[in-house]
Amino acid sequence: MVFIDSHSHLYADEFDHDRDAMILRAKQNNLSHLFLPAIDSTYHEKMLDLCGKYPGICFPMMGLHPTSVKGNYQDELDIVTQYLAKPELKFYAVGEIGIDLYWDKTHEAEQRIAFDRQLDLAVQYGIPVVIHTRNSMEIALDMVEKRQDPRLKGIFHCFSGNAEQAERAVRMGFMLGIGGVVTYKNSGLQAVVEQTPLANLLLETDAPWLPPVPHRGQRNEPSYIPLIAQKIADIKGLSLEQVADTTTENAVRLFGVG
Repeated sequence: MVFIDSHSHLYADEFDHDRDAMILRAKQNNLSHLFLPAIDSTYHEKMLDLCGKYPGICFPMMGLHPTSVKGNYQDELDIVTQYLAKPELKFYAVGEIGIDLYWDKTHEAEQRIAFDRQLDLAVQYGIPVVIHTRNSMEIALDMVEKRQDPRLKGIFHCFSGNAEQAERAVRMGFMLGIGGVVTYKNSGLQAVVEQTPLANLLLETDAPWLPPVPHRGQRNEPSYIPLIAQKIADIKGLSLEQVADTTTENAVRLFGVG
């Protein structure tokens, strides 16, 4: 069995004391690829250094996270655009991008502009988008749907919507990123997973956040991906091998990796 973590912030400060050991644990638990979403320019160098240290294991994205959309967001978007244009660098998605109305609604208008511009970049470069939708699922779905652009593909990361919203995402050809929240008793995500085809699901951790049971309340890491996969297998009445094989194939196809 081989697993892929489609979303993990391994350059975060929480891993500074044991990053190499953490990546070794991931490999020991059959993780073949770890995809790293960008946040903003304060993290780019650290993210790219990690991918350079672990080529063939760590794969970078580029984008501006919605919670980093502030007064200087145009400058940050220019940096994203410049990185994507560098021929010597390969980014596997535009992400993590989207709308976040949980922490602060002050810059909602700017978040929408930044999201829209980065959707354009994904189409321009022919790579997926990884969409953050905290307290904003309807807004993000509406913005993607209104484009009616079959070239847009990607992931609704840390999917937290209902079954109807999941169906809308799947109808557009998007994947749902399923992480540790699916193991939480009252999350409501189990019903969505049960009704969504496995062909539209990806495994993710969002490490260092949102660890699966029995690690809830601790730091998350990619080696916990098999716990998430097992929960999905239990929900859908499948074997762990089936979930591993299909979600890995999904990620390989979406991100264009071997």
